This record gives sequence, C-alpha cells and structure tokens, in this order.
Amino acid sequence: MAYVGAAFVPVFICAVLCAGLFGKLDVFALFTEGAKNGLRTVLRIAPSMLGLITAVGLLSASGVTDALARLIAPLTESIGFPAEIVPVALLRPVSGGGAVAVLENVLAKFGADSAAGRMASVICGGGETTFYALAVYFGGAGVKKTAYAVPAALIADFTVAASAVLLVRLGM
Repeated sequence: MAYVGAAFVPVFICAVLCAGLFGKLDVFALFTEGAKNGLRTVLRIAPSMLGLITAVGLLSASGVTDALARLIAPLTESIGFPAEIVPVALLRPVSGGGAVAVLENVLAKFGADSAAGRMASVICGGGETTFYALAVYFGGAGVKKTAYAVPAALIADFTVAASAVLLVRLGM
C-alpha cells in the first residue's frame, strides 16, 4: 500500500499531462493560470489566517482558556459535563492542535478508557475547528457576511460536546 501511495502523485501528473496533450490543450498555460488563481486565493485568506493563528497563540500562551475552563467548571458539572473535558470543548472550535494537546493530557491523566478520555476523544473526533474553517472557506470565497454562520457553527460544536457526554454516559 505504501508503494501505491508513493506512486499515485507521479502517475496522476503523467495522466493529466497525457490527457492535455491528447486533447490538444496548452497544459503549461493552464497550469500557470491555476497557480496564479491559487496565489490570489492565498493572498485573499492570509489576513484572516494570520489573525486567527495569532489569536490562538495568545489564548494558549496567556492561559485564558484554562482560566475560562476553571471559571465555568462548576456550571458545566452541575449539568453533567465533566470539568476535565471543558478545555477540550473550548479549544476544539478554535484550534485543532490545541485541542489534541489537551486531549493528550486528559488521556495521560485519566486513561483512554475512562469516561473523560472517551468524551474528550469524541469531541476531538466529531468537532470542527470552526473559526479556522470559516476563515479559510469564507476568506477564499470572499464571503463578508458571516453573522449567521458563526452562531450556527458554534451551536454545532456545542451539540458535538453534549452528544459526546451523553453517548459515553449511555455506554455507546
């Protein structure tokens, strides 16, 4: 299987070149036009990505997410949401890497088969890096009005977290 994966890209490139040549297309011109469009897209989404990456770095380094998790832990525990997975649920919409780092801490502290470990794993696996996805997709498409998308996406993230707690508690 490793050989198939390694051979796929060169075979695909050769197939595209052959199809272009047999179809009498200017493959190089099409390639350069595609590269130009790709660079335009990168330049269009770069400010959003830079801002998002900076914000995630600041939140992580400053300890704001940990402080927020400690602050709302009594409320979350009162509704059956364990305090140890609150940081994972808070970070997942903002940073996939940050959420996985917190997941690793939960797994190391409580174990992979613990309720907290399973809940945190479901949140990481079922959730989305909402703000990253919105920045990339909306920035790439030039969408400016995101007023309804952000709340809807955050409701979906909350639903994932609540479902993780419920399903693990039900033993599923």
